[in-house]
Amino acid sequence: MRRFVNGRLRSLIVHSLQQTKQHPIRPHQHRTPPLLLSRFLSSSTSFVDVPNSMADKSPHPDTVTVDNINPKVVKCEYAVRGEIVILAGKLQEQLKANPGSLPFDEILYCNIGNPQSLGQQPITYFREVLALCDHPAILDKSETQGLFSADSIERAWEILDQIPGRATGAYSHSQGIKGLRDSIAAGIEARDGYPSDPNDLFLTDGASPAVHTMMTLLIRSEKDGILCPIPQYPLYSASIALHGGTLVPYYLDEASGWGLEISDLRKQLEDARSKGVSVRALVVINPGNPTGQVLAEDNQRQIVEFCKQEGLVLLADEVYQENIYVPDKEFHSFKKVTRSMGYGENDIALVSFQSVSKGYYGECGKRGGYMEVTGFSPEVREQIYKMASVNLCSNISGQILASLVMSPPKVGDESYELYLAEKGGILSSLKRRAKTLEDALNSLEGVTCNRAEGAMYLFPRIELPRKAIHAAEAAKTAPDAFYCKRLLNATGIVVVPGSGFGQVPGTWHFRCTILPQEDKIPAIVDRLTEFHKKFMDEFRD
Repeated sequence: MRRFVNGRLRSLIVHSLQQTKQHPIRPHQHRTPPLLLSRFLSSSTSFVDVPNSMADKSPHPDTVTVDNINPKVVKCEYAVRGEIVILAGKLQEQLKANPGSLPFDEILYCNIGNPQSLGQQPITYFREVLALCDHPAILDKSETQGLFSADSIERAWEILDQIPGRATGAYSHSQGIKGLRDSIAAGIEARDGYPSDPNDLFLTDGASPAVHTMMTLLIRSEKDGILCPIPQYPLYSASIALHGGTLVPYYLDEASGWGLEISDLRKQLEDARSKGVSVRALVVINPGNPTGQVLAEDNQRQIVEFCKQEGLVLLADEVYQENIYVPDKEFHSFKKVTRSMGYGENDIALVSFQSVSKGYYGECGKRGGYMEVTGFSPEVREQIYKMASVNLCSNISGQILASLVMSPPKVGDESYELYLAEKGGILSSLKRRAKTLEDALNSLEGVTCNRAEGAMYLFPRIELPRKAIHAAEAAKTAPDAFYCKRLLNATGIVVVPGSGFGQVPGTWHFRCTILPQEDKIPAIVDRLTEFHKKFMDEFRD
């Protein structure tokens, strides 16, 4: 009936429009409001000729321009999805429209830590629990017992009992569902051996919003600085720029495997203070992005002591804590290190970031994560809570995943053996891929690459010939971006120029993920090797 009425109404309107063209309506005559009419006909614009007078008016051309928007937005850059990736998207469309039109048959994305987009499969237990929570009606069906493991069914019931209305589509507490925070806190305590308070946890849509929250809290003006590693993940430089602060760089030592030297930290801190910059916090990424190093515990102790002495908030990016590939390194959280040194809530302000996007889970699209906030006064915590409240809450699926990641199946659970096999298979494959790519990069002329101790990336240094640097200057682009663009156009391999992460002036790098599936790695190595040889021959001095 509704379809019939709509059809009749469309016919009447079309007829009216045709009559209007033949007999224009006088000013005093009634007419259907243009906005309502255009809305109604929006699904039928292919056969209805809406008069120009009814078309939405475009804004004045000078209403919003790049020159009059917030200059902080213009200043902000995010190389991981920058120029090279945009070009890759265009080439992919070209391949789809005209197969065989390029010297390669597919784009190989090595630019971003997005595992499942490259074929990594999700962990079965995590997805079973999510499915059951999202559609609880199937929990009571007899078939469910044969399709889902007993512990995933039990876990889904436990989680649903903690959610208002047992509905994953409902808002939660602004810090996240209390029961899920309890599970995460228990997981942190099991990992570190020290208590964790669920009230210290703020569940977020991935780690990025948590970083933005802390930058909003700490940065008052350009006179406020944040100590950041160089190279760094561009989220930090972008967030500092958006909030109007000053990035105070400290350079990781490439010669010592991207080591962090306290002497350099102190030098950069003193230099910033001498220029009138109030340095508020120190960012540490461990394991490193884009550099892949894993900090030694002694080095972490030095960092904690430095922050305590200088009154700095320690911002610990620990989203790659599960990604360790070498036997002589182990992940230690900064929370564990600070507590092992005898420091508590009144001694140092520490914010630890975790995400469901990395590790062996790679659930980037689910947007789950958290920050654990310790060492702040009740008054400041109220302000952090207020900021969380403005966003109402993070998405419930991400909250559930964060709790599952930090509290996975245990020995004796039905899912445990499969979970262990899936986790081990992913991590061991990543380790092999990292080693294969590392060896391949080190075999190239003028390329040196530190070992991948952890995370998901390699950050090789490339000695570019003078002719290549001059060609880049002529093209008005950074030399490493020039190399990466040529690599993409010749091979379809997408990597990110080191200039997007920061690097010692006069050095050139690129970041390459280890995430393409193992059967793709030989093709990447072959294409890269062939391209690099031709590139060096073309621009040889």
